[in-house]
Amino acid sequence: MRLARTGVVLGVGVLIGVAACTGGGTAADRGRQVYQANCTSCHAADPAQNGPLGPAVKGPSKELLEARILRGGYPPGYTPKRTSTVMQPLPNLAGSLDDLVAYLKP
Repeated sequence: MRLARTGVVLGVGVLIGVAACTGGGTAADRGRQVYQANCTSCHAADPAQNGPLGPAVKGPSKELLEARILRGGYPPGYTPKRTSTVMQPLPNLAGSLDDLVAYLKP
């Protein structure tokens, strides 16, 4: 009986772990994970604050994120918060743009 109960507990734990690793949760939850893994070395952990290299990034349009993250540029007519050119394109994040928009929305 005890062995069966241990097996059930382990099985539930594995299912929870798999769900967490497969990008479950809301778009904002997934965006937070992407932001923490890829952005916080330059931008602040709190996207509403300036980081050591990058400006605050709370509330960008999807158009701005696409231009900055995928192409390393800016949308037409946009005035950058900083004039640095340190940020390099991160095209591997193309599939996460909607999640980042959801996390960074004001």
